[in-house]
Amino acid sequence: MIIRYLGTIWRFTGVLAALFAWAIIILSISQNPWFDLYKHALSDLGDPVRANKPWIYNLGLIITGVLTCIYSLYLIHVASNKIHVFASAMIFVAGIFLALIGLYPSGTRPHVFVSTWFFIQMWISMLAFFIEALINRRRLNDVILGLITVIGPLGALLIKWPSTALLEIYGVILIDIYVIILTISF
Repeated sequence: MIIRYLGTIWRFTGVLAALFAWAIIILSISQNPWFDLYKHALSDLGDPVRANKPWIYNLGLIITGVLTCIYSLYLIHVASNKIHVFASAMIFVAGIFLALIGLYPSGTRPHVFVSTWFFIQMWISMLAFFIEALINRRRLNDVILGLITVIGPLGALLIKWPSTALLEIYGVILIDIYVIILTISF
């Protein structure tokens, strides 16, 4: 009974990570009235020089990264093939990079690298799960994952985003949709 309950919680740690991330973003914005979605990057909320209570954002990203890693372990646990394991492992790596964004906040040298690689690792995972969905002919996943995997990055590149924050929010929304699809599917 307890094992089954823990398995259910484990399955939803990805959704929990997404909800927690949004709560942290909203809480951090509320602590920083100077923050403007149309001018800044979300990481500015964790800048130790400019932000009020930057620890909220940075610690929140570290916790979200840990939850993301735990979720990836669930996906590996239920994996049915090597592509699924690879895609899940990329989510684990993305979780590490997400935690590193909190450890290397805005204004530190590694920040741009770790924040960029978080999104790249998630995209690699999406691409792998899309390939796996095509191989296993899961039609709903094929369409939605295909749209996210192909059109998502095109939207990021082709749309003239007024700020980095809005571009990041776009990416996070795509990742959230991806996590919901995975949670429903597996």
